[in-house]
Amino acid sequence: MRTPVKPSEPIFNVPAVVVATIAVLALIHGIRSFVLSPAEDLEVLLRFAFIPARFGSSLAPPGEFPGGYGADVWSFVTYALLHNDWLHFGVNTVWLLPFGAAVARRIGALRFVLLFMVTAAAGAAFHLATHLGQVKVVNGNDLVIMLGASGSVSGFMAAALRFAFQPGGPLENWRRASDESYRLPAVPLMTALRNPRVIIFAVMWFALNFLFGIGGAIVPGAPQEIAWQTHVGGFLAGLLLFPLFDPFHAPQQADDGGAQAP
Repeated sequence: MRTPVKPSEPIFNVPAVVVATIAVLALIHGIRSFVLSPAEDLEVLLRFAFIPARFGSSLAPPGEFPGGYGADVWSFVTYALLHNDWLHFGVNTVWLLPFGAAVARRIGALRFVLLFMVTAAAGAAFHLATHLGQVKVVNGNDLVIMLGASGSVSGFMAAALRFAFQPGGPLENWRRASDESYRLPAVPLMTALRNPRVIIFAVMWFALNFLFGIGGAIVPGAPQEIAWQTHVGGFLAGLLLFPLFDPFHAPQQADDGGAQAP
């Protein structure tokens, strides 16, 4: 008599929306790397990357950058679809896979895409607030621009903190995390911030970004500055705005202390 073999769980059970997001990012960078000429790629960057000098700069009158006023709006999100090189893309993908997958399992594809856009915009806004009116120049004439999905990735990290570390959550038994563990109502923010694991993760995350920030500023010959402000803006947006995207909420107590509302 044969003993039934229990099917093994895959190491990565990645939601389709996360796979699709990574595929889109790879396709865009592939086209930029292998199809477009340097001049065409520069035009893409000037239209879709985030350029703080667009806002309050004497470099060009308002609306005169490539893309005009439209790019002043859409570049708050479209910069997250562009990357400096394949290493930059790979690093963001490595972090997007676990944290993006956890968030996508909980909130679904549509909310995932919306959260990606909101955290990207928040990262760009925080970056802009610290660079308003600044025109950065490299090698005398090249305008420095911001691009990369790390603001959104940071937002997914923070969003995962709201539910993954709580009792019964996905990280309690991460090898066999059930669907139910992703549906537990998230604890309030102040309660989550009293969880030692959440505190340790957040402190380490901010410490690493601080080191990246000062490292890019003080290391001679550093190839590019790390936009740590974008990470912070995306992280704070994911942490604070997650309840707006979360479909699972704790039932509220009735006024008389009786039955709970569904």
